[in-house]
Amino acid sequence: MHLLLIRHAEPVRIAPGEAGARADPHLTRRGHEQAARLAEWLASESVDAVVSSPLRRATETAEPVARACGIGIEVLDDLMEYDANVDHYIPAEELRATHDERWTAMVEGRWEDFGGENPAVFRARLVPCFDGIVAAHPGGRVAVVCHGGVINVFLAVVLGLDRHLWFEPDYTSISRVAAARTGPRSLLSLNETAHLTARREVPR
Repeated sequence: MHLLLIRHAEPVRIAPGEAGARADPHLTRRGHEQAARLAEWLASESVDAVVSSPLRRATETAEPVARACGIGIEVLDDLMEYDANVDHYIPAEELRATHDERWTAMVEGRWEDFGGENPAVFRARLVPCFDGIVAAHPGGRVAVVCHGGVINVFLAVVLGLDRHLWFEPDYTSISRVAAARTGPRSLLSLNETAHLTARREVPR
């Protein structure tokens, strides 16, 4: 079967303390446009199932994909990002550009320093979740709408990498994995973004 690992579209920025509790940002206007282009692109791929993290930025990205494919969405709590319970959402690209200490902590795996989950606990949550998705959809094509950290850590497991965060998935990017219920996993593509600049030709 094929897993299509999709990072959510662009969400709004939430400063520390602004949400009052756990930050769960919705998509920006640009984010909704990205999600619409993703849905249009995937409509011709015979997607059999759409699975999503419960966080708003993921479900709002998954909804147009599910509509375009004529199927529902399965929400799995274990697909939540490692920092799902913090009170802010600052885009990773901003943290990197401003040399924020949180960026260094992210890259070094010190996620608990800013209220995130322990990397080992996060990985132990993710791997069985993906194994369950693979087992539930033999021979299928499943779009999994989730988060940058989720994609990084799962693909690190697939590739046998020691680093947790090793590349930056773009918003609505697609990374493809061929997966068998017996265990083998193969990375087929990484960080596809053609749908943001092109449209598929529809056969007449």
